[in-house]
Amino acid sequence: MAERLHISTRTIRFYEEKGLLQPDKDSGNQYRVFSESELWRLQTIISLREIGLSLREIKQALAHIEEGNNSELRHYLELQRSATFTHWLELKQLMETTDRMIELLDRQQTLAPEDLFPLAESSKRLREIRSRKESAWNFDVQASYYDERVRNGETASGARVKYDQALDYIVRRLAPEPGERGLDIGTGTGNLAGKLLFQGAVMCAIDSSKEMLKQCRTKFPGLETRLGNFLAIPYLDSHFDFVATSFAFHYLSAEQKPIAVSEMLRVLRPGGRLCISDFMFEDEAHKEQFLAERHRYDDLSRVPREEIEDYAFLSGLRKVLEEAGCEVFHETYSPLLHIVHACKS
Repeated sequence: MAERLHISTRTIRFYEEKGLLQPDKDSGNQYRVFSESELWRLQTIISLREIGLSLREIKQALAHIEEGNNSELRHYLELQRSATFTHWLELKQLMETTDRMIELLDRQQTLAPEDLFPLAESSKRLREIRSRKESAWNFDVQASYYDERVRNGETASGARVKYDQALDYIVRRLAPEPGERGLDIGTGTGNLAGKLLFQGAVMCAIDSSKEMLKQCRTKFPGLETRLGNFLAIPYLDSHFDFVATSFAFHYLSAEQKPIAVSEMLRVLRPGGRLCISDFMFEDEAHKEQFLAERHRYDDLSRVPREEIEDYAFLSGLRKVLEEAGCEVFHETYSPLLHIVHACKS
């Protein structure tokens, strides 16, 4: 067995001790007998270890495989892919920080603590922000009735909008060419991604809720879905012709939003298009005015105040995009609902 799999006998004994392997024993001499089934099981264990799953996760994954529960097994693998991408982004940030330190050393011929410390702190801060939860909302619970809710003109947070018409408008503004590769972030049950798919785009969709993605795959089998979020998009650089998100950006905190923009631009090819459709204030003065007169807006009356207070500032979003070298313009679809378009240079 060890020779066939190019591993040590000690490794096999280790997995036996942990209960992951349970070979039969010869009734006469009590020697362990490894069948083809045990060989398959050991190959699976080694493969899952290679991608970073813990022994506990491997034990659960093996149970799901034996039960034929592919949905739960897929979720384990998706979680691991998401964690791997987050780790990759952190390593990328560390490399960029190291490069800046080298540039400082070459330019100044010394490395003063007052120069190094802000770089290190910035890198640490970014890692901490990425580690925080994207949203306090339990979207897994909402998945089963989400589509009925939006058909009644209500988003997940309780805001009332002409949801389907808004998505149609976004699709017309994006105007995907057949064969263009697009990404929908915070896809939910895939309503926007599905409309873009029907226009001929090759669509991918990500969401942090496994139950939402299950609904999405059932509705749109031709859609590629991945577990992920704004802060660590599980795709490589310059992968998409366009990136879109609708009614999801506002769940991010103020410090997470610039990171999300950076991530969306990272996966866009040069010349690619970005569309962010969501509730936003124009600026701080507009926010104060709205909160003071909120009772006048029936369409937002059911939204928790703490969520409204996290809405992005349109002026701030434009600034972040423009500083990244994008050409930016926006449209106001309804009170607080803005559609921001950007073209990556």
